[in-house]
Amino acid sequence: MSIGVIGAGKWGSALAFALSEKNNVLITSRTPRDLDNFVTLNEILECEYLIITVPAQQVAAWLEENFVFKNQKILVASKGIEAKTGRFLNEIYEKYVPNENIAFLSGPSFASEVMQSLPTALVVNSHNKGLAEELSALFPSFIKTYTSDDVIGAEVSGAYKNVIAIAAGICNGLKLGNNAAAALISRGLVEMQRFGLSYGAKEESFIGLSGAGDLFLTASSRMSRNFRVGLGLAKGQTQEEILVALGEVAEGIGTTYALHDISVKHDLYLPIAREVYLMLEGKNPNESLKDLLTN
Repeated sequence: MSIGVIGAGKWGSALAFALSEKNNVLITSRTPRDLDNFVTLNEILECEYLIITVPAQQVAAWLEENFVFKNQKILVASKGIEAKTGRFLNEIYEKYVPNENIAFLSGPSFASEVMQSLPTALVVNSHNKGLAEELSALFPSFIKTYTSDDVIGAEVSGAYKNVIAIAAGICNGLKLGNNAAAALISRGLVEMQRFGLSYGAKEESFIGLSGAGDLFLTASSRMSRNFRVGLGLAKGQTQEEILVALGEVAEGIGTTYALHDISVKHDLYLPIAREVYLMLEGKNPNESLKDLLTN
């Protein structure tokens, strides 16, 4: 199969590596890379299948400036909520791609482990069951794929878990212990599920790979960029200092701001997301901890 991966960062490169086990894979990005299979965007857009890893905060502008729909079958492999508008990725893409041509990838997956061909399980989510099954068949032997039609559940889980991961990193950085970490992650799952259900997501999505699976991975390891954002906040670093040190996009930051705006607009109770927002804005982490324990 002819597959084009858009985005040659760690995740895009890992997916290109994995999918090349059974398919002919090309890759492109905004910055040229010295890769054997690197081609221009115009060549990529001619592929039958597209895997798009453009970060959530950049995707609207990228689509407007670069994308041409040619009946491609598309798998969105980025996660997040647009900070400026509160839009989910499926809402951004719907202007450019019909529902029957698009799916969204979810589940616990560190790029570095995919690059080592370590066992991984993922979910392909689409309103088009046939497309979900077709895309699932492209994945290699070391990745077990499942399908689901709960697009909004996958979107909420993939975005919200990054915010909880920031909180978990703060918890770890403050050396609050395993009891506190377990409490935070489990309460985070409840908060994430409550938010998702308000958008019509299915309850089972939050206890499966897309929800609990991805949350447990991202909120428990220094391999997670968002977890490392939390470690930086615990040290008293500013948001700008943390991002310079990371040298990468941390989707949880933009999603935190989106969740804050949504919660204010719709009067939603999102205590962990609220405290992460306030810490990103400069609140002392110890004060946030006290407020979470007493409210």
